[in-house]
Amino acid sequence: MSPLLILGIFLIYTLVLFSVTWFTARKADNQSFFIGNKISPWFVVAYGMIGASLSGVTFMSVPGWVKDTQFSYMVVVLGYLLGYFVIALVLLPLYYRLKLTSIYSYLEQRFGFWSYKTGAGFFILSRTLGASLRMFLVINVLQIFVFDAWHVPFWINVLVFITLIILYTLKGGIKTIIWTDTLQTTFMLLAVVLSVIYIGKNLHIPLFKLVSIVKESPVSRVFITDWHHPRFFLKQFFSGMFITIVMTGLDQEMMQKNLSCRNIKEAQKNMFTFSGILVAVNLLFLFLGALLLIFIQNRGLTISSSDDIFPTIAIRYLGPVAGVVFLIGLISAAFPSADGALTSLTTSVSIDFLGLERREGISEKTKTRIRYAVHLTIALVFFISVLIFSTLNDKAVIEKLFTIAGYTYGPLLGLYSFGLFTRRIVKDKITPAIAIFSPVACYFLSKYSVVLFNGYKFGFELLLLNGLLTFVGLFIFSRKSEKS
Repeated sequence: MSPLLILGIFLIYTLVLFSVTWFTARKADNQSFFIGNKISPWFVVAYGMIGASLSGVTFMSVPGWVKDTQFSYMVVVLGYLLGYFVIALVLLPLYYRLKLTSIYSYLEQRFGFWSYKTGAGFFILSRTLGASLRMFLVINVLQIFVFDAWHVPFWINVLVFITLIILYTLKGGIKTIIWTDTLQTTFMLLAVVLSVIYIGKNLHIPLFKLVSIVKESPVSRVFITDWHHPRFFLKQFFSGMFITIVMTGLDQEMMQKNLSCRNIKEAQKNMFTFSGILVAVNLLFLFLGALLLIFIQNRGLTISSSDDIFPTIAIRYLGPVAGVVFLIGLISAAFPSADGALTSLTTSVSIDFLGLERREGISEKTKTRIRYAVHLTIALVFFISVLIFSTLNDKAVIEKLFTIAGYTYGPLLGLYSFGLFTRRIVKDKITPAIAIFSPVACYFLSKYSVVLFNGYKFGFELLLLNGLLTFVGLFIFSRKSEKS
């Protein structure tokens, strides 16, 4: 595929995206940006959230990750399912009952000012790092297959990508994203299905036989029973459950979409529907990953980085049509994670730190100007972060993403757990210190776990340990409620 063709595909897709933006952002105001005026159809939210949850990380890293982890990731996905039920039955009712725009406002009502700012601050840190990592993955592919051929610097590529996201999210916010995510989810899933078909045709193996080959292959191993192993199945399952609770239920980006539904019943229907579909979609991605490995073995190829497996095969070995399909899928997977992150971070900074909802005496026009300034500032932070990540690409991106989540979402897990399951009153001013101490302690425990715990290695369950340390710290510096 020529770089010009790839660029043309990117531009055509972007034009389609902006057409949707134009229709959805008309007459949009601050309430449209933050909560979509609470009129989003639940089934549209559910479908669009698939693309937002998977992102370019799943699109590229999960298929390539099969090379190193087999199908063990499926245990994590099954844990996701239980986590989504907890969100639907515990967290969503809480958010709707309190009529929250930013979910971190709960921490202020439950604990106080410093706990509130700590929770919002950890979300901003985590989402900034996670979204930047996801963006880097996609932008790097465009750099390798398009811009390197034209000797265009990486930073210009990053600037163009982020500018496009700014332009179509600046006005409509969540109201626009609900519909653009639907479009992008469709293209992404279509790309995966077509990629499976093209690999089968290229190998001259019918689809039903491919299923049989994958089932009998060593890569189809799901359960790892060695408790010392980082992917021991029980650790994987419960880690998946809590990863979902924190990365969806305690995440402003994902909850902002749910809170745009008309009522709690529709938001719950959205969550149940979305969770079921997501299990099937992740299995499809793992199946694709197994087929890519079969293709590599069949052709005697050597591809060093797991994140490069899918793009290299799709663009260089399956023909131009398959390459076009891959690129459309990749772009479709990239935009939902980036636009949602930019919108949710703008919401959190505007409401949690600048207090736009509470400010009296300033006009709606002034609030909008402040929101625009926040939006552009966060986009600049993304730009800098992506450039930094471009120097650190040393392992599968999805593994980095979950590692980041373990350190940055752990304090949120501890805070919300303590708030929901106890009635104790914390020493609010000490909360930031506890929230910082917990991930630092986890880092050193993880680094020396083999020596300290008889060969045990931490995996994704580091998130649970982080949350537990935060919970214990809050308990130590708390007292009984007078009402209990």
